[in-house]
Amino acid sequence: MVYVFLAEGFEVTEALAPVDILRRAGADVKTVGVTGKTVTSSHKVPVVADITKDEILLNDELELIVLPGGMPGANNLEADETVQKAIDFCVENDRFVGAICAAPKILGHKGLLNGRKATCFPGFEQDLEGAEITGEPAVTDGKFITGKGAGAALDFGFALVAALFDEDKAAKVSSNMQCR
Repeated sequence: MVYVFLAEGFEVTEALAPVDILRRAGADVKTVGVTGKTVTSSHKVPVVADITKDEILLNDELELIVLPGGMPGANNLEADETVQKAIDFCVENDRFVGAICAAPKILGHKGLLNGRKATCFPGFEQDLEGAEITGEPAVTDGKFITGKGAGAALDFGFALVAALFDEDKAAKVSSNMQCR
């Protein structure tokens, strides 16, 4: 199971491009409305989530959570207790955590990127405490996958697929989408 958390003010491309790519790869993905069933993006696009935060299950079936950026979406994710619990569960149970754009700051504030390679939207580097900032579109270091921003949403999605499945699956999905 993959949960993609949506909070008011999220970046729609950073959320839905990875959802599409993960589903094409065969992942069981659920969008999770943190601030309700219908969540409005930073550019006023309403999205109806598959489930709300009250319906998530933190159990053995959870393989990956994804934190899209966008402002104030990333701040709303960071302030949410359920999102924080999901991050903690993933860390404690060796599961993948993906964060893109401004959202890697959430992981940085928790000290989870210390000594790891990571990327983020320019201007948030100081929030990635102790990370080696690469500036690449998408970076995987251990169980953490970070993305730079909306323009890197496809690269980020393929990195999520590579982490969850393998590089061959990511390459196949990319090829089928005419990306590579």
